[in-house]
Amino acid sequence: MRFIKIFPVAALIYNNLLYFITAIIIFATGSVPDKPQIPFAAAFIIFFMKGVVYHYLVHNAHAGNRVTADKKYFAVDQKFSLLAIFLFAIDVYVLDIKYYLSFLSLKGHLPALLSLGGISLFFFYLALLWLAARKNYIRIFGRRYSAREFVINNIKLNLPIVLPWLIINFIVDFLKILPFPLSRMLTSSEWGETIIVLLFFILLAFIFPVLIKYLWNLHSMPAGPARAHMEEFCRQQKFTYSDIMVWPLYEGKMLTAGVMGISKRYRYVLITPALLEVLTPFEVEAVLAHEIGHVKKYHLQLYLVLFLGFGLVASLITSPLLYLLLNSNIFYQAINFIGIDPEAALAFWGAAPMFVIMLVYFRYVFGFFMRNFERQADAQVFKALGDSTPLINSLEKIGWLSGNIRDKPSWHHFGISQRVDFLEKCNRDKSLIARHDRKVYASLILFVCLLAFSGSIFWNMDMELDSAANIKFVESILLQRVRREPDNAIWHRLLGDLRQELNQEIEALTAYQKSLDLEPGNPEILNNLAWLLITAKDPQVRDAEKALDLAKNAASLRPTAGHILDTLAAAYWANNMIDRALEAERAAMKFEPANRPFYRRQMDFFLNNTWPADLKAWSKEK
Repeated sequence: MRFIKIFPVAALIYNNLLYFITAIIIFATGSVPDKPQIPFAAAFIIFFMKGVVYHYLVHNAHAGNRVTADKKYFAVDQKFSLLAIFLFAIDVYVLDIKYYLSFLSLKGHLPALLSLGGISLFFFYLALLWLAARKNYIRIFGRRYSAREFVINNIKLNLPIVLPWLIINFIVDFLKILPFPLSRMLTSSEWGETIIVLLFFILLAFIFPVLIKYLWNLHSMPAGPARAHMEEFCRQQKFTYSDIMVWPLYEGKMLTAGVMGISKRYRYVLITPALLEVLTPFEVEAVLAHEIGHVKKYHLQLYLVLFLGFGLVASLITSPLLYLLLNSNIFYQAINFIGIDPEAALAFWGAAPMFVIMLVYFRYVFGFFMRNFERQADAQVFKALGDSTPLINSLEKIGWLSGNIRDKPSWHHFGISQRVDFLEKCNRDKSLIARHDRKVYASLILFVCLLAFSGSIFWNMDMELDSAANIKFVESILLQRVRREPDNAIWHRLLGDLRQELNQEIEALTAYQKSLDLEPGNPEILNNLAWLLITAKDPQVRDAEKALDLAKNAASLRPTAGHILDTLAAAYWANNMIDRALEAERAAMKFEPANRPFYRRQMDFFLNNTWPADLKAWSKEK
């Protein structure tokens, strides 16, 4: 049997995890604009040409005799997976693919369907890669697949990475739809969604192995001497599991083993046929002792904590960065100079730190704990067998059969030479085992304390996006909309609303007037302009007579709208027509009885104050 280089393949599995996490972050942070930045025809041509170029490149990379060995196969796979991420990012941030896929969400009722559509697009790029790689895979790994079978098998191999994200999205969406106060409370509050995610991941950790068993085509190890030997060893170690499974990863030629499942009922021991073939029974015992060590040291549970820790770290760092970004004049100068949509720019620059955080966290924090967890699991061989020689022999054999990779470093497992050196040192000095355990536990305590401390600092700091930052961002969006669509009245009206909110009354008057010129019969524009003319502090803007004309027109167009009738009442009051003002407020109460207390306060104010001397008092009252 020809063997696959275990550590490059293992690294590939972890790389796939990072690829899909990156794709998820890209899609999750992308915005759904009101109007795409690039017209549909141009966007479609760009999208199509990208696909054609990618198709050509992957086929060219796998053409002829360019890929003849497993190492080259995985190198090409890694390079073009990274290119797929780049193309996917262009689709999301430049071509606004979420805008075109937004119909999938059923008018916003099921956003999870939009997420499913987005990740399916990423799978599409990878499918082009897999189709191009199929013939070389058959030649290298020795098993024939149809194009359809090969793509489906690769999807099933990677599906466990994205399924938790998709499932939690669907759960949250369905809870929002349910007509129960508790479900709505959970989905509308930040702590509620956190509880949902925690409960889901706890449940997932128990039952997910059953799903992986199906997706990875695992099957129970047949009865025989090898299985009987493994079962007897597990009984001696008082290790409970559901089944011993044959792991056909890369046609079973990968030299590796594993264990999955927190619950004993859904815990499976995995081993590849290649590993069973090359190891002696005692070396298999040593490998089992290593896997049992992961369970006895609670590494599976700790990996779950570390994954959740990434989410917390990302939120702790990105929130203040987003705060600083939205308060930065450079950000607004850049988007105005480039002409890019502010929402798209915010999505991209808000996601960029997330990518850096992800790479640093998984490479250094997660990687640190992975390496040291592996070392803890290696040390379990001393408790199980009293001697590390069988495990050392297994590691040396794997290193030799995998292409003499003994001295090749590994960010997630330690290199084979490093693992062997540690085991040999422990043979001479068993106290190193306890010292390493203390190192791991101290590191975990420090990690949790740092998370808690950082979380408390950011929780107590008022790092929420303040109103000034929000207003600045909204203003940037509206100004760009006005420049792009100068004949669209809605943008001028909204800009007028914002200017009025900022007490920029002359600018608000200009914006409202432009909006009214474009849509003379729009009741909302008439109403808002009338309100400005009544409430303006600047005497050059105030105009009671014009406000009354505008308010009457608005009320004639929307005679049952309470807020428009309230503006009409204010216009009557400004023109010293108190009885008419009270009559208008009573009409507003009739059509909007829920706002009766507010309209009564308005009536009291009109009876006790005169326009315009008491505008300041009125604004305080309102």
